[in-house]
Parts: sequence; C-alpha cells; structure tokens
Amino acid sequence: MDKTPPPAFHSSQAPEPVGLYPHARRVGNLLFLSGVGPRERGVTEIPGVTLDAAGNISSYDIEAQCHSVFKNVRHILEEAGSAWENLVDVTVFLTNMKADFQTYNRLYAQYFQDCQPCRTTVEVNALPTPIAIELKCIATI
Repeated sequence: MDKTPPPAFHSSQAPEPVGLYPHARRVGNLLFLSGVGPRERGVTEIPGVTLDAAGNISSYDIEAQCHSVFKNVRHILEEAGSAWENLVDVTVFLTNMKADFQTYNRLYAQYFQDCQPCRTTVEVNALPTPIAIELKCIATI
C-alpha cells in the first residue's frame, strides 16, 4: 500500500498559513482547501480589522473581510489549476452570525450568482487569528 500523501499545494498569492498545513491538497480530481481567511500575504494588518493595543479586535468591517476572503480563495483555486466555477462545497465560519450574516449573505450571493456550490454557514466562538470569517472549500480540477 502506497503511504505517500496526496500532493500538497502552497499558493504564492494567498496569506501564509498560521500553522503547519498547505493551502490545498489534491486527491484525484478534487481540491480540498484549508481554512482561508481575509489576511493578505506578507502584511500584518488584516483588511477590515482594527486592533487595540493588546491585539484584540476593537472594530471590524465584515464586508471588507468577505471581499478579501473570496479573493484569497480565488487565488488558491486558480494557482492550483482549478477555478471559482469549480467550487462544489463551501463551509463558512462566522464569529458573529447575528451581526454579520445579512451582509455576508448579500455578498456571497453576488460572488456565487453563477456558481452555486453547496454551502454550510456556522457560528464559531473564535478563529485562530483576529478575523470574523473563514472559508473551507472543496472544488473539482
């Protein structure tokens, strides 16, 4: 039995992972993306996030974070040989469903108007970095 793991992919445009994991891993004709947030590669500031002196979120703009997350997902997909239109499943993690779902849902509808993958949206207590949204995606290649 071959114990070689499926090919891992690291994007040159998406934000650096915050742990030991690839941006994506290909298995057959499927591409599994690790969680993708709104951070930008090589930059410490997070789009749409204002931090206080202690590094806690003092305010955030969910719209700016959504645009940045969708851009990062697109970068990973395209660099790995897939495309936005090939998304088949998206899991969305929000840290404040009550405050952010309406804006997120409106923007999601704009980005996914022609491509409608399965979707699950859940609220989580926190994410690994001071962000309000993260996407976990599966696409075909």
